[in-house]
Amino acid sequence: MTSVARAVRHRVDPAAFTALVALGDLVCIAAFVLLGVTVGHESIDPLARPGRVALTFLSFAAGWAVTSLAGGLYSVDARSSPKAAVARAVPAWIGAAVIAQGLRATSVFPGGAALTFFFVSVGVVLALLVPWRVAVAVLASDG
Repeated sequence: MTSVARAVRHRVDPAAFTALVALGDLVCIAAFVLLGVTVGHESIDPLARPGRVALTFLSFAAGWAVTSLAGGLYSVDARSSPKAAVARAVPAWIGAAVIAQGLRATSVFPGGAALTFFFVSVGVVLALLVPWRVAVAVLASDG
C-alpha cells in the first residue's frame, strides 16, 4: 500500500488548485453525459431516470479516474503549459473513453458499447476538456 500511495503522490499535486482542476474535469464529463441523455440518442429526462444518468456518468468518470492518474494529469507538470496540458489530456481522454466503452459493454452499465459512440464521446468531451485544460495551464502559469 505504501508504494501505491507513493506513486499517487508523484502524479497528484496535493493543492486546492488540483481539486478545482479535477472538479472542472468532472463538470466537462457531466456536461457531455447530460447533453447526451437529454438531446442525444437517448432523449430521456434525467430527473425521471437519475440512476441511468448516474451510471452513464460513472462509466466515463471511472475511465477518467484511471487514465488521468496514470497520465499524471493532476501533477504540476501537466499544467506547466497549454501544450503540456493538451498533450496529456487528449490521450488520457481517449483511454478513458475506451474504458467507458468497455464498462458500457457489460450488463452493469447502460447504453452498450458502440464504435460510433466512442468517436462521439471522444470528440465532444475533448471539445470541452481541451479548452478547460488550456485555461488551467494559463491560470497556473499566472499564479
